[in-house]
Amino acid sequence: MRKKDPSAFTLIELLVVIAIIAVLASFAVPAITSALTKGQLVGSLNNVRQYYLAGFQMALDGTTNADALYNWPGDYSAPAVTTLSDYSSKLVTNNYLKVGDLSKLLSGPGAIVGATGATDASTGVTTVTLTGTPGMKVYRIKDGDSANVIFGVSANYTYNTALPAAKSPFGDKGFVVMRKGGDALSLRKNNATAAGYGGDASKFQSAVGKLTGDADGTLGSEGATSFLAFP
Repeated sequence: MRKKDPSAFTLIELLVVIAIIAVLASFAVPAITSALTKGQLVGSLNNVRQYYLAGFQMALDGTTNADALYNWPGDYSAPAVTTLSDYSSKLVTNNYLKVGDLSKLLSGPGAIVGATGATDASTGVTTVTLTGTPGMKVYRIKDGDSANVIFGVSANYTYNTALPAAKSPFGDKGFVVMRKGGDALSLRKNNATAAGYGGDASKFQSAVGKLTGDADGTLGSEGATSFLAFP
């Protein structure tokens, strides 16, 4: 008569081990997903910041040299800068960015931008053409705006509005903000509206930022002319 091998697993023991592994996995997967999203938010934050730095340097040079060709997006006139393609063309023409930079900087998870440029040999002006879906939104800020006016945000965010679950990038998992003064923020969905600050507009403006033209403690609403249209 053969003796039972004491080192072998019984079916019950095997099922118990599988159940334990499944329980541990159920805890681990959300944590891994959250870490991945946070990493993607940081990546988009870096992209928004790089785009902002190009715009900041261009505007600073324009102020220093009193050159109307080097401005914040809301300060251009005749013709006005109304699209992200227009503003990107200014940055490329004035050598603050390369056309090849734009696809990376303006994209995000689930939001891919293509960029091409055509340079006029006689004027040196590069016209940028953007295609696809933007991962970033840039507001038409002006030189006279205060430091906490928002320059750019991830495209899933509409000012003082709850995050939509399905909009790229990030849906309602979070959003990023880049302010005129150089503050770059990665925020959670409960930070998206003034309600998350007990309805206190001043606290919301301090934490998230203001729209151009807003007074302290008064919240405006984002409209089609608040930001640069895509493309």
